[in-house]
Amino acid sequence: MQTDEVALIERSQRGDLDAFNSLVIAYQGRVYGLCLRMLGSPQPAEDATQEAFVAAFRAVSRFRRGNFRAWLMRIAANACYDELRRRRSRPQTPLDAGGDDEHPAAELPASDEPLEQRAERMELAGRLREGLASLPPDQRLAVILRDVQGLAYEEVAEATGASLGTVKSRISRGRAALRDFLLARGELLPSRFRPSSEGN
Repeated sequence: MQTDEVALIERSQRGDLDAFNSLVIAYQGRVYGLCLRMLGSPQPAEDATQEAFVAAFRAVSRFRRGNFRAWLMRIAANACYDELRRRRSRPQTPLDAGGDDEHPAAELPASDEPLEQRAERMELAGRLREGLASLPPDQRLAVILRDVQGLAYEEVAEATGASLGTVKSRISRGRAALRDFLLARGELLPSRFRPSSEGN
């Protein structure tokens, strides 16, 4: 952790809300991105993000020096699992990808991006979101943390409370299932991302 982050955590542990708000600002994009990809639509993701930060503030006094990002992602993952359990107990709408206007800011195109390229990118992103939504939650979480959030395998293990071997297995199975999902829907992908007719 950087020195300034350590100082913010220590101040937060003493009840300094301004210091904790600085941590929220630093991590809210990552936490929301995780929740959005786990839950599939903005409103539940916003609710889970808020729940995660409230829970983190209540628990920060018990945080001992370690990987704060992984600790926070574990709390966010638990908030997502809570929401998924609520859905199972009272089924509502199926897991969806949300509208294109509801993507995180990080997915918005550059202003000079050609229109056709933007359309292809958005189309591919939609297929990837559908593929992620089709994975079992434990595989989805591991793939998001590793391949979207960029956490190291050890961080994913810490964030999920699973062994390193289990994490690697979940990521491997999740990637394979995601690949199969995309290959089975090759005709729906933008043309340059479709499997070639030679079977490559």
